[in-house]
Amino acid sequence: MRGKVVIITGGSSGIGKALAAEFGLRGARVMITGRNGYNLEKAANELSAKGVEVIPFRGDVGVEDDNRRMAELAIEKFGTIDILINNAGISMRALFEEADLDVVRRVMDTNFWGMVYATKYCMPEIIRNKGSIIGVSSVAGFRGLPGRTGYSASKFALNGFLEALRLELAPKGTHVLTACPGFTSTNIRVAALTKNGATQGQSPREENHMMSAEACAHYIYAATVKRKRTLILTTQGKLTVFMNKWLPGLVDRVVFNIMSKEANSPF
Repeated sequence: MRGKVVIITGGSSGIGKALAAEFGLRGARVMITGRNGYNLEKAANELSAKGVEVIPFRGDVGVEDDNRRMAELAIEKFGTIDILINNAGISMRALFEEADLDVVRRVMDTNFWGMVYATKYCMPEIIRNKGSIIGVSSVAGFRGLPGRTGYSASKFALNGFLEALRLELAPKGTHVLTACPGFTSTNIRVAALTKNGATQGQSPREENHMMSAEACAHYIYAATVKRKRTLILTTQGKLTVFMNKWLPGLVDRVVFNIMSKEANSPF
């Protein structure tokens, strides 16, 4: 990774910031993006203090023109783009019958359209360098989760997009990775949208029992180096994907039972 240029969307916290450290400390030059200017600068300063060469870019991945400007700035500052990690994402927790449709739109705009826009504007340089396009998806992209219809839909869409793109770019020597963490300790559940679009404010799950963002970043880094096509993380995540293929009815019951036991469950 020494000298490679890596763009990480949603890089101011959680898995994104951990990825910036993982790639940066191995010699990559990194651009991190985010909507919150304070958090973005704070993350950039922390990474710089560790010796990472990093540039922050404030923008919203759900806005097409922000992605164009992001790619242009990376090329202006670093000269090229080798790897794009589509990490920016938001979640939701509400019954679909009670949720404002704007909540689903916001989730899709960030999780799906944000990836589409970023990939479109970074792709020419990545193809030229035979680099990598990575999507940070979720086990929810293989197995729909009740109470998270918009989130699951966005991740299913992301998985399908990347699978098709992988086939299109294979003849050009460009790598496409779909990385699917299981439950990982980040702030995504704290910032999840409720039925009316407000943030949840607290996690309904035991965060200290989950995989750390740093461990997740390490696995994604290794999969990028090995140019793997798919990465599914955690024992629970791997078991869920496997059993969902062969015993979907059983998994329906198990998943509903687990999700219904969350704190303040909507069902």
